[in-house]
Amino acid sequence: MSDFEINTLKKTNFIDITDEVRNSMNSCFNKPDSGNKEAFSTSGLCLIYTPHTTAGIIINENADPDVVLDIQNFLKSIIPAGIKFNHAEGNSDAHVKSSIIGNSRIVPILNGKLLLGRWEGIFLCEFDGPRTRKVIVAAVR
Repeated sequence: MSDFEINTLKKTNFIDITDEVRNSMNSCFNKPDSGNKEAFSTSGLCLIYTPHTTAGIIINENADPDVVLDIQNFLKSIIPAGIKFNHAEGNSDAHVKSSIIGNSRIVPILNGKLLLGRWEGIFLCEFDGPRTRKVIVAAVR
């Protein structure tokens, strides 16, 4: 298991963490760039998890930044910040968005590589920033 931190910059911020997840997965398998042959033949699952109630993890297109903007705008339209919630700390919309998005994803690993689609990336979704967020990566053979 490995983890890293991301400093988010805005209240709502989707950050591509694909490279950080790959690096963490490689360290889980002790896969140095020097060429650990066992790690390169490793297959299994990679869990990406953030232990926060106002953040989430998604897998979606990372080639066109308008895709994540569309997701952010849609979530804002169905869960606006100004509606009345029972939780009165001012970030209830962030809790609901995080619950809908989810705070973890599982990606298959084949031959030491994440099996992401051609245009897919892994994003940390910030809904109550700016903050420092932790992402935990666990790779299982």
